[in-house]
Amino acid sequence: MRRVSYFVTHFQSMTALTFGITFVRHGETQYNKDGLVQGQAIDSPLSEIGLQQAEAAGRYLKDVKFSNVFVSDMLRARQTAEMIMKHNSSCSNLQMACDPLLKEVSFGIAEGGRMQDLKDMAKAAGQTFPGFTPPEGETQEQVKERVKKFLEKMFQQIQSEHWRDNSLSATPEPSPVEGKADDGMKGVPVHAMVVTHGAYMYMVMRYLVEDLDCPLPQGFDKALMFSVSPNTGLCRFILTLGKEDDAFKLSGIRCVFMHRGDHIKK
Repeated sequence: MRRVSYFVTHFQSMTALTFGITFVRHGETQYNKDGLVQGQAIDSPLSEIGLQQAEAAGRYLKDVKFSNVFVSDMLRARQTAEMIMKHNSSCSNLQMACDPLLKEVSFGIAEGGRMQDLKDMAKAAGQTFPGFTPPEGETQEQVKERVKKFLEKMFQQIQSEHWRDNSLSATPEPSPVEGKADDGMKGVPVHAMVVTHGAYMYMVMRYLVEDLDCPLPQGFDKALMFSVSPNTGLCRFILTLGKEDDAFKLSGIRCVFMHRGDHIKK
């Protein structure tokens, strides 16, 4: 694993905590439906279809156990998280942690305009969307810094709440991926749900795969990684935090699935 971040280190014989993260994109809004750019300036609610998508995601994930819920502080993400948590008994005693670090990417002067116009701006600049920074928007490096800060913050909270020196076992063996809602979670004691936005999730996926060398699922088309997840699309990763000299560091990571939308295809 390439050493690209201070919280990544080689795993040796450290005490370890393995946990899962399921990223969820918010449901559809009217702006999504109309092909308009929302970004950070437009805090729109879910559309009727978006509410149905969030309901479907909630039913799909209803038996998946979560220990933490982290959510963008924007309305469309909070509404999606609330719907999923309503269906999930493991969330009955959990409180969502709303975090501005999970906000959508800022698209500057393009916000409120047509998505096609943003794509045309990118094409004129010899770039593609996502990845293009319009005037007054966030650069990819700025978004990546937000991603890194959020992950660091989440790792600290998870180790603080769930570290149990006397009850931890070795890293669980990877379980088969069978197209089920709880894929990859067999023997994994802690599981965080993170509800955020399409372009932000795109940057999370790039950071985890390209910067942290996270392996993709067998047979997964890497080209799909560079696409935006569908509304209420799901991405899941298994990570291991190790303890060495009283410091907690990320020592292992793998992707279980990416951009899954089984619940909205039915």
